[in-house]
Amino acid sequence: MEQEQRRRLVADVPPLDVDGVRTVEVLTALWLVAFLGLLPFYGRLRSDGHGWWLWTCLAGFGLGAIGIDYCRRRRARRR
Repeated sequence: MEQEQRRRLVADVPPLDVDGVRTVEVLTALWLVAFLGLLPFYGRLRSDGHGWWLWTCLAGFGLGAIGIDYCRRRRARRR
């Protein structure tokens, strides 16, 4: 059998200048909103065995804050 030659077409498009800072900021803010939204229901969540939801939101916010710092430093190094 004869093998087909495949061609790859590469577009002459410059890469997007995306550093991820805005994405991490938005997602971190959403974790904070979720935490604050669940905070009034902590007693009920805890009694139903879902108290970990609140702490998951807090952990997401904390890790997001670290991620914002990381992405900002990375952006500064790239410039």
